[in-house]
Amino acid sequence: MIFNVRHITEIHYEAMIRLARFNLRLKPATWPGQRLIDYRLTVEPTPSAILTEEGPYVVNTSRMTISEPIVQLTIESSFAIEVNPAPLPTFETTPTIAEVRTSALAHRDLSPAGPAPYLFASLIAHAEPEIGSWANQFFRSGMPVFEAASALMHGIYDGFGYDSDATKVETTPMEAFRVRRGVCQDFAHIMIIALRSQGVPAAYVSGYLRTIPPPGEERLVGADATHAWVNIWCGDAIGWVGFDPTNNLIVENDHIFTAMGRDYADVAPVDGVFHGGAGQEMKVSVDVAPRELIEAR
Repeated sequence: MIFNVRHITEIHYEAMIRLARFNLRLKPATWPGQRLIDYRLTVEPTPSAILTEEGPYVVNTSRMTISEPIVQLTIESSFAIEVNPAPLPTFETTPTIAEVRTSALAHRDLSPAGPAPYLFASLIAHAEPEIGSWANQFFRSGMPVFEAASALMHGIYDGFGYDSDATKVETTPMEAFRVRRGVCQDFAHIMIIALRSQGVPAAYVSGYLRTIPPPGEERLVGADATHAWVNIWCGDAIGWVGFDPTNNLIVENDHIFTAMGRDYADVAPVDGVFHGGAGQEMKVSVDVAPRELIEAR
């Protein structure tokens, strides 16, 4: 399946601001099962400088400077991408939690796609004993990691309510955990903390969902915006598998990978700083459609 993706970010400032610097993490990083066909980044007004680089995690970062005074900024990221994921493993073919824990701790791969960076606490996904204790019910001795991760995902989906008014970007995972409400970012962080408490490498993924569902299927929660889910390292033979606790789904055809990091702070689509005391308002619109559907219109 080939998808066309268009992501527009509009930032309005209450007064003139000067020397704005942004990090844009919008171009999809290289990932198995995906092939980026083309990519275009348009910024208005035109930046005085922009530098795109890889890393430090599985992410492409464009560092952008706007030197002239502005009151509005528009960033448009658009691309076509082919999604062809590998077949999913079964419970029986994945190693146990104990085997994954032992293998990850002994692993020598320290690259952005290796398990080591995703074993320990990070800026947002702190070690939280309360979440770890709650998660123990989903993990049994000798349990295959795929089965345990699926049980945890189901537990979050059944026990937490999707509520875009309950949390904000700055809400901590513990705050969302205690009210049992939140959005995809909150559920991903809670799942990551729970898995790391068991010694299982877990990463935060930023990406997109198909906006219009296939005929006869329900629309996924989180479409029309950037989405977040969790990648779990299931050993060398299988590698990373995506779990979407917001929709209670194993990641396959309808998810488009953009970036992977330890938590949201590593892969936020847009962040930055500016000189000035003005408030700001950000509006984001996302459209993800199969190319065949666009051509049929």
